Amino acid sequence: MNEVTNEIGARRHPVVSAVIPCLDEEIAIGQVVTAVLAQNVSEVVVVDGGSRDRTTERAEAAGARVIVEPRAGYGRAIQAGIAKARDDADIVVFLDGDGSDPAEFIPDLVSPIVAGQTVFVLGSRVRGPREPGSLAPQQLFAAYVGGLLLRLVYGANFTDLSPFRAIRRDELIHLGMKEETYGWNLEMLMRVAAARLPALEIAVGQRRRIGGVSKVSGNLITGVKAAWSISATFVRLAFELRTQQR
Repeated sequence: MNEVTNEIGARRHPVVSAVIPCLDEEIAIGQVVTAVLAQNVSEVVVVDGGSRDRTTERAEAAGARVIVEPRAGYGRAIQAGIAKARDDADIVVFLDGDGSDPAEFIPDLVSPIVAGQTVFVLGSRVRGPREPGSLAPQQLFAAYVGGLLLRLVYGANFTDLSPFRAIRRDELIHLGMKEETYGWNLEMLMRVAAARLPALEIAVGQRRRIGGVSKVSGNLITGVKAAWSISATFVRLAFELRTQQR
């Protein structure tokens, strides 16, 4: 990776922290952590939501720093990971722990930020090669609807609600993220768009998860709850952001 300029103007290697929320991913997490560390990131923070299997043990064995977030909620897990990331981190990368996000694209997410071309990069799953069965119909539909709403309301050109993304840490802190459940990924896109931050999207495609069952797409009830949370987040946050801009 290239160098970044710190606040005193010195040149140094960028510090990149990867945050991976997971729950019962013992089959995949070791391979995911190994793949992420191979991309020259500075640390991997795995946030375990109370797994009943060997997820934490295998994540630590692969080289991750593991923290446990006992409170349920995807957004809570992400926020816990951000709070425990290195204080000197320049960039934070987010991805899932099931092996579906291609870790080899991390340099492509990070490089435009390091080069000063943007502050946020989204890895789109619906663009690029997708393995058969890697995305459920409801995920594709959510990506389409979410992208349409973001384009209509904010003029943003995001095609997906993918969890695979990178952002400059100082800008992440200033976003004021609040969502505690499945709406967290959408909230970030809305706040980035509303703040008109420089943003890019790259095609990364998607792989089938290495093992286990998706917490959202693999469960109808959870999928419905996630869809409701995402919809409620958009309506609530759109109103909140509009009020703040007045």
